[in-house]
Amino acid sequence: MNLNKEEIQYYHRHLILSQIGKTGQQALKKAKVLIVGAGGLGCPILMYLSGAGVGRIGIVDPDKVTVSNLHRQVLYGFSQVGEFKAEAAVNRLKDLNPNIVLEAYAQRVSPENAGDLISQYDVVVDATDNFPTRYLINDFCVYLDKPFVSGSIDRFQGQLSVLNFTDNQGKKCPTYRCLFPTPPAPEIAPDCSQNGVIGVLPGIIGNLQANEVIKMICGVGEVLSGKVLIFDALSNQMMLFSIQRNEQAVQQALQNAPDFESFDYESFCSSNRQKINEISSVDLHKKLQNNEKIQLIDVRSIPEFQEELPNAVRIPLNNLQANIHNISKNDSLVVFYCDHGINSVRAIRMLPNHHKLKNVFNLTGGLAAWLKEEKK
Repeated sequence: MNLNKEEIQYYHRHLILSQIGKTGQQALKKAKVLIVGAGGLGCPILMYLSGAGVGRIGIVDPDKVTVSNLHRQVLYGFSQVGEFKAEAAVNRLKDLNPNIVLEAYAQRVSPENAGDLISQYDVVVDATDNFPTRYLINDFCVYLDKPFVSGSIDRFQGQLSVLNFTDNQGKKCPTYRCLFPTPPAPEIAPDCSQNGVIGVLPGIIGNLQANEVIKMICGVGEVLSGKVLIFDALSNQMMLFSIQRNEQAVQQALQNAPDFESFDYESFCSSNRQKINEISSVDLHKKLQNNEKIQLIDVRSIPEFQEELPNAVRIPLNNLQANIHNISKNDSLVVFYCDHGINSVRAIRMLPNHHKLKNVFNLTGGLAAWLKEEKK
């Protein structure tokens, strides 16, 4: 793929790098990269891969821009609040680099659409925030033989790795299932909406992810495969750990191939822990309207949403143990909730003999789901 005059000027700093040059820039122009997630990690990845000249970039994200996104998702501004992130990103990136093709997919990656999406691209970048989606991406990448760059952030720490990569000698490198053969419990997943995150961290990790994509496409440097890099923003320390390919774990991914569309990744990722009773916002609303006996417990410390459920008792997660005596012991329904339904699960697991409590429920999706239902 030849470069036009405008591109030669635009990519001049790349072209004078001996490791990239014209050949590398043409490889970037020919490349197709799918970024799953246009949030904290996705924003810097998208900005720098667009600026680098990746010829076709797909952006997958079902969410809309909110005010609480803006301190770290620097691709957006207040004028984009309420827009789908995928579409808002395309509009911004067109101005950054008009020489590339941008595709917006304002939808969630699922077993039903992942095959069609991933098969169109050379490299997949995981910029998501949950384990079911990571396992789903992994399994389709293994099946379709696509490398993917995975990153995650939590509070002041981030990590990344290049997975399912095939090196110059044809050696197959580790997959996500080699790193995590058994899914971690859902409530320990990094979750910025619950745990918080320093605004610069996704920029650091996201740029490192973009760097790995560029190295893979241009065939330069040492790709971060077979290793996990962990960065601590408080100490500025970087730690590098080696991981090995586990063929049994790889085969587990391939075993799902005939039934990808029916495989339940949500259940798979929660199967290693005893189930928590869940109640939807719709069902809770009905019960409240019917004046059923319900104790609502809000475990938030600093709420993202200022609204509260009616007559809720506020017991922040950190104070739960000291206030267990305030939780109803009679036959009334006890519903724990937080902003998004993550910390409330943690709270329930902290209760003595929680697995025996038939009347204790978690509000699925938290207050965010409740507010969304109320708007219908």
